[in-house]
Amino acid sequence: MMSNKQNKKSFFSTIGRWFSRCFFGHSREMMEAEKDNENLTEAEKEELAKKSDVEEIVTPFRQYVRGFLGHKLAVGALIIVICMFLFVFIAPHFFPKYDDNYTEVTQQNIGPSMGMLSVPSKLKKEGIKMIDSYSTFSVGLSNEGNVYVWGYTKIGTTKKDMKDIPEEIKNANIQYVAAGQDHVIAIDDQGKIYGWGNNILGQFGKPNNTYSDSIYLPDILPTGKVDVNNIKKLECGYQVSGILMNDGTLYLWGNGKTCNNLERVSLQIMGKQVQDFTFTKNDMAVIVDNQLLTGKGDRYQLVRTAVGGEAVDLNTFVNGRQIVDMVSDSSTICLVLEDHTVCFAGDFPSNSVQVPTLASDEYFVQIEAGTHHYAGLTNKGNIYAWGGDVLGQCDVKNAKGTVATLYVGSNQNYAVDAEGKLLTKWGHSGYLFGTDYNGASIFQRIVNGGRMTMTIGAVAVIISAIIGIIIGCLSGYFGGKVDIILMRVAEVVAAIPFLPFAMILSSLMGRIAISEDMRIFIIMVILGVLTWPGLAHMIRGQVLVTRENEYVTAAKAMGVKEGVIAFKHILPNVISIIIVNLTLDFAGCLLTESTLSYLGFGVQLPRPTWGNMLNKANNSTTIQNFWWEWLFPAIFLAMTTICINIIGDALRDVMDPKSSSDR
Repeated sequence: MMSNKQNKKSFFSTIGRWFSRCFFGHSREMMEAEKDNENLTEAEKEELAKKSDVEEIVTPFRQYVRGFLGHKLAVGALIIVICMFLFVFIAPHFFPKYDDNYTEVTQQNIGPSMGMLSVPSKLKKEGIKMIDSYSTFSVGLSNEGNVYVWGYTKIGTTKKDMKDIPEEIKNANIQYVAAGQDHVIAIDDQGKIYGWGNNILGQFGKPNNTYSDSIYLPDILPTGKVDVNNIKKLECGYQVSGILMNDGTLYLWGNGKTCNNLERVSLQIMGKQVQDFTFTKNDMAVIVDNQLLTGKGDRYQLVRTAVGGEAVDLNTFVNGRQIVDMVSDSSTICLVLEDHTVCFAGDFPSNSVQVPTLASDEYFVQIEAGTHHYAGLTNKGNIYAWGGDVLGQCDVKNAKGTVATLYVGSNQNYAVDAEGKLLTKWGHSGYLFGTDYNGASIFQRIVNGGRMTMTIGAVAVIISAIIGIIIGCLSGYFGGKVDIILMRVAEVVAAIPFLPFAMILSSLMGRIAISEDMRIFIIMVILGVLTWPGLAHMIRGQVLVTRENEYVTAAKAMGVKEGVIAFKHILPNVISIIIVNLTLDFAGCLLTESTLSYLGFGVQLPRPTWGNMLNKANNSTTIQNFWWEWLFPAIFLAMTTICINIIGDALRDVMDPKSSSDR
């Protein structure tokens, strides 16, 4: 392939020859050329001969390639399409296993963000005293009493930004801080309780519009203050918060329904000393008189010592040993007994990382929980993580130094030393394209949805090509009654209103008990069977012209079979036109599948395609507030179809003999 510089030189040289021939005649041009060549060496004359006006004899394929490479826009479009194919078919093998049914409430509708692990430099400089997170943002407290927030900090459609810390908190000497799903609670050195974020359900005070299911902070703390020197634990959950005092008093407030009847738990512990408490996603647990009490009764009365291990009765397992610590993720509760034995109430997901088996002289001195995982620090300074690992929460990074404390967020982990210096961090850093209404990564859904969309389009084009080529060749070559019958059939199929017909068939399939894979296969067949008439008509016209050539007459005279002449001799001579048409049809099938899925008649959720991703984002709330849920699928679909059309147009220009002649 010639360089751009050579191409430009050749172009201007050709223009110069045309100009010379128009005004001076071809003979004068040749005379001047011969005069100039007299002073050239033999090597220069040989090189000049190679660049003469005599056309180079090349094969048609090479001519097509050269012509196509001359279309810079088409070459760029081809590179994009190739990258897109590699992206959707190969890239998934390097990502964590994707699950169509993946749902994570705490990660819903997160915008593009990659800063969930980015601890502010000021916090690291001042020394880390505390880090906590429950959903998409993290809150940190420095040794100097300053509060910092990072991650994806915008809350739903409220437009509230958790980074907008109230001035009174900035001016206070904060001693405790904790993050919930949509709010943060902080306590200063005077015992005053602060809150910011969403307060519609009383997350940090009594809002203007009260709800009967909520318990409000002023109702349980009339003075609004606690004895900061006697606080044992501060924890926030899904729209709820709690403070446990050293004397066993537990203060709870927020949305009572979220924690499965917060009021019921409050009544259970009334007048009793609470040893510990924690929140799961929609429940809470307390330890009273060395017994586990929850809002859901006996749900957590069976415990295991390992992921998928044998379940035993909690009271039998404890057997009088004191429960000294309790933490929880969204669905399980971890209990630590006085002899360092660890057990778990609730069930881990089947694909969870196993709980580590420690040496006989090693035990956990600290265990913290995220949304779906746990991380623990042992007496030997080793760090382990187990549980859910969909977002890399359990991929522990070695710390360069002596770890004193672990802080575990929703999907993030931080290890610090005794002075509050950050030694290492690991976990989920964010979402490149954001998340959808289920909390699933838009990026992963685009990759898997693109594979489905392109597969359907490719198979449909193959089916259409097979039918169109066979009918077009037979009709054009044999003519007569064969031509009349086949073309009338093609016209009948072409007369069917495609989109309404496909929608009707898809709707009927929805009422039949068939698998989703079979449904997708039928969609591919429908697309292929209903799109072949145009290709058949085009091939018929080309074959009608080509069959009059001398080589066809010679083949007939030699006794070659009619089918061999049609498909082996004539068809290869019109293959260039077929390639162009199939390229354009492929883009059309992509759009058609996306249209069907967008209208709800194609591939059904939760299996993604670019079309049904746009369909799910087709509401005013999503369009106005969660732009990333429709913008990125639309960009990928538009970019792919436009690039394929550009390639098809370039191929049509290149394979047209008139457009490739020397003008």
